[in-house]
Amino acid sequence: MVTRLSASDAAFFGLEDSSTPMYVASLAIVRKPRNGLSYETLLETVEKRLPQIPRYRQKVREVTLGLARPVWIDDRDFDITYHVRRSALPSPGSDAQLHELVARLGSRQLDRSRPLWEMYLVEGLAGNRLAIYTKSHQALVNGMTALEIGHVIADNSPKPPEFGEDIWIPAREPSDAQLVMGAVGEWIARPTAQLAAVRSAVSEVATNSGQLLDLGRRFAAAAATFVRGTAPSSPLNTTVSRHRRLTVARARLEDYRNLRARFDCDVNDVVLAVIAGALRNWLLSRGEPVPPTATVRAMAPMSVYPDEELDSSGPGQAISEVAPFLIDLPVGESNAVVRLSQIAHMTESHPTAASLVDARTIVTLSGFAPPTLHAMGIRVATKYPARQFNLLITNVPGAQKQMYIAGAKLLETYAVPPLLPNQVLAISVTSYNGMVFYGIHADRDAMSDVEVLPSLLAESLEELLEAAQ
Repeated sequence: MVTRLSASDAAFFGLEDSSTPMYVASLAIVRKPRNGLSYETLLETVEKRLPQIPRYRQKVREVTLGLARPVWIDDRDFDITYHVRRSALPSPGSDAQLHELVARLGSRQLDRSRPLWEMYLVEGLAGNRLAIYTKSHQALVNGMTALEIGHVIADNSPKPPEFGEDIWIPAREPSDAQLVMGAVGEWIARPTAQLAAVRSAVSEVATNSGQLLDLGRRFAAAAATFVRGTAPSSPLNTTVSRHRRLTVARARLEDYRNLRARFDCDVNDVVLAVIAGALRNWLLSRGEPVPPTATVRAMAPMSVYPDEELDSSGPGQAISEVAPFLIDLPVGESNAVVRLSQIAHMTESHPTAASLVDARTIVTLSGFAPPTLHAMGIRVATKYPARQFNLLITNVPGAQKQMYIAGAKLLETYAVPPLLPNQVLAISVTSYNGMVFYGIHADRDAMSDVEVLPSLLAESLEELLEAAQ
């Protein structure tokens, strides 16, 4: 089946270069089951879920002379063993060695001649653990018709559900001439539609979603984002190399919930305040000037209800929308409680605040939603000039119960966000099963000290907890 890429998907496909590959990645740490987790078992698990994500068996074909946007076509030579791969650490592998491996794998672009995703089963990790690293091109995941693969391979029980037989017959691949004729035909038959396809991202989102009832609110949010101007000068913004670093942090979700109750705010506000405190101390550790009015501007996309859900009894089983949110983190403020208060006030003042999705709603979505929701947040952020913010922060609540992958207990889950042009740091936060997991992705050259951030995040959280007593 031939389907033309949407304007957004085509933009993501054309946006990347060797230093900024446009993919969304995740790192799952699982406990090795008693009978083990073989490569063949993972391969079988993924293969059974592919009918739920048909895009993962399709590749992109570009149209001659760029006469139209590229198209998705079935990969007649689809080979799942090319996409699901096996790797190993020298046993006993440490977490630091795993992060180094993931950083190297993340530095590579996906093969554009094949479906745009890869998965690695990483063996040899100490503590009877395995890791599963996945990356999918941003053009592949839109959250509505195409989910991220991590969304569909996670289960509620160690015994995976039964799936019917998958009979997949790839469609015949069109010739270059057929693609050109199709493009010309579309321009002749629907010139207005073709022109509309190249409108701005804001217009596209409003039109394609079919939700025009509350266009005023959306326009206000978008306008507020666009008029903010260039982000403050920061060491976070410099040339991005082809090489990466990854580090992670974790904390108890209960601590964040207690701070939410104590200071009458949202867990997301607490997360942003903890990051602000960590960035403040990171800047100070570098000898950077941090005057009282200093800020670091983050793009922190927020999940909101679709308009039709606001008028009904509650959200359905569809993924919510994700709205852009630029927030100036007050890194110049030395008082942790004042930082949190300022951030909570900015969140409440955002035009979409009335329709924000409660964390309890998001975690009831079908499947394990965080990988897809992180992808949607990244998709929103990349529609805005990178010079308007210093770094990307995505924060997604996950299931607060035990999940499994191919029968293996899921212990930890980290999103690994891409680095945007001239941004050397990106942070993704996922809460899952009573814990908060930070995936911290950085440029290898510009952020050689990124390993200090986990301890700085812990210190920032502890500062708020002490103030709450």
